[in-house]
Amino acid sequence: MLKVYCYKKCSTCKKAIKWLDNHSIDYKYYEITEERPQEDLFKLWLQDTEKKATYFFNTSGNLYRTMNLKDKLKELSIEEKAKLLADNGMLIKRPLVIKEVLCQKGLMPKF
Repeated sequence: MLKVYCYKKCSTCKKAIKWLDNHSIDYKYYEITEERPQEDLFKLWLQDTEKKATYFFNTSGNLYRTMNLKDKLKELSIEEKAKLLADNGMLIKRPLVIKEVLCQKGLMPKF
């Protein structure tokens, strides 16, 4: 079963949930401001990804900008990035969809 981390006010999250429902895909919904993946999972994903450092970060979010992470992110260790993501769901690019330990963030197939 998929784990889907969303923010209830996010239009992209709403579209993703609608898509999953329309395709009868089983999932468990998590409100990202209340429940997030654990720090160890973010460490694993950050070490394992060939993407830029910003892959999991909601770079268009207010908190990302307020914390000035655009300039700071390059200097942070994987552990520091993982802690930031695990501690604050508003920093996570969403929806975040997890199947076992595989992870997909952002939009799923075109809606």
